[in-house]
Amino acid sequence: MVLYRVGAFAYHVAMALSTDPIETEVKFHLTDPAAMRTRLTALGARSLGRSHERNIRFEDEGRNLIRRNCLLRLRRDRKTTLTFKSPPADADPAFKQLVELEAEIADFAAMQRILAALGYHPEQTYEKRRETLVLERTTFCLDALPFGDFLEIEGTKDAILDVAGRLELDWRKRIVLNYLEIFDLVRTRHNLPFRDVTFDNFAASAVQIATLLHLLEAGPTQPPEG
Repeated sequence: MVLYRVGAFAYHVAMALSTDPIETEVKFHLTDPAAMRTRLTALGARSLGRSHERNIRFEDEGRNLIRRNCLLRLRRDRKTTLTFKSPPADADPAFKQLVELEAEIADFAAMQRILAALGYHPEQTYEKRRETLVLERTTFCLDALPFGDFLEIEGTKDAILDVAGRLELDWRKRIVLNYLEIFDLVRTRHNLPFRDVTFDNFAASAVQIATLLHLLEAGPTQPPEG
């Protein structure tokens, strides 16, 4: 994590490696988040706390961001963060990899107005409840989404493979989709009438994510050697 301070902004470039702005991660669906938390703390992971995130995804009039597989997001939890994600030149399909740039913002409403002035509009809202834990340079997120519970592991490829093995996770069942891609599949399969991923929207929906896992899991791609 590299920090640049310019005026009122604190710019954070999230780095999987100290000189590499590529975010590398995988997800696993959880049936028992409490048990996974116990396993993580048994490995020595320490909690950085819990938060309730509310995210707004922005788009331009031509929806060019999503066409380029890019994400422009304004997030509010214990702080406000603006994030831009884009595909790297050479991604490893065994992982979810994106170039990630983040800026901590002092004023949520002001940032919305700036984005609007630049031609971006709110396209989709999504929320989650997250607990973040760290072990050395690997980050674990226990995420409760409106449609299910997940573990997200972020770090170097070698570190992710190592901790996945130590946690006895089935590598074939990893997920390399983002949460909005997962929601799109859930929405299509369950014919949901809404686009915003909120707990209120899902309150009356009988979504069974377990029935869709075979469509989410990356499958038997072999992990890299070495």
